[in-house]
This record gives sequence, C-alpha cells and structure tokens, in this order.
Amino acid sequence: MARRLRPVELDFVDSAPVRLVYAARVSAAPDAVYRTLAEKVSQTPAWFSSVVAARPVDGGAGREVRLRGGVFFRETIMATVPGERYAYRIDETNTPGVAAMLEDWRLSPDGSGTRVRWTMAVDGPALFRLTMRTARPGIGQSFRGAMRGLDRLLAQTTAT
Repeated sequence: MARRLRPVELDFVDSAPVRLVYAARVSAAPDAVYRTLAEKVSQTPAWFSSVVAARPVDGGAGREVRLRGGVFFRETIMATVPGERYAYRIDETNTPGVAAMLEDWRLSPDGSGTRVRWTMAVDGPALFRLTMRTARPGIGQSFRGAMRGLDRLLAQTTAT
C-alpha cells in the first residue's frame, strides 16, 4: 500500500541525512540525454533495467514509476532545465521506512558527450538510513548499468 512521504524542496538534495551520489559519462550530448530523462519518460525501462514501467502524470508535472520487485513511486517534477537538470520528489511509495526522497539528475558537457551526476537524497528512521548507506554499492551498480543502457539507446537513436 502506498503512503505519502514528507514533502521536501530542492535544497533537500544538499541537506538530506543520506545522499547517494553517482556519476558517469554518456557519449550523447546533454540535450539528447535530457530529452530521454525528462521527455521520454515511458522509454525509461528500455535503458534502466530496474524500472519496469514509467509514465508521465498530471499533464507532465509528475511521474509514476514501478521498479522490479513491486516498488512503486508517484513523483512531482521539481526542476527542469533542458540540457542541465532534471529533479523530482517522491510523494508516495510502498517502500517501507522512507520518510522523504528526492532525486536530482545534473548534466554537464564532457567533450562530445555528457557527464551525468545522479543524487538520491533520502531520509527515514536510523535503520532505513543505515540500509540505504549499505545499499550504496548495489545502487551504484544499477546506475552504471543504466548509463550503459542509456548510452546504447542514444547511440541507436542517432544512428537511425
């Protein structure tokens, strides 16, 4: 059963008790990466294997995302700066323990490609925070796999 999380603002990405930050390089330009993240939401499962379904809601002001294992998120888009930033707050989830969560994707030019920095900012009881810190390597592996998938998808898109 989904439950509401504490609403947070963009500054939570810097002040959250747990911040998991990952970075990778993608061969495509920042604008192409941004379009895939922010405008082609329903394509997310094609490049992020943890995601089984994603769709925009509320006229594009939010998203609904389902992960493998049955995890559900309903999100509010908090920042959209084409080619630079895409951030959203998780408003509802069925994940136990999480009290507040925000994800922030930052894009910057890196030669002919893009440096993608993903921050997952979370809060919850002490056991949840410990669990998230312990999960850091696995989440990082998932992120790196997603960036390889995004790279492949964008290479196919530009090749066709």
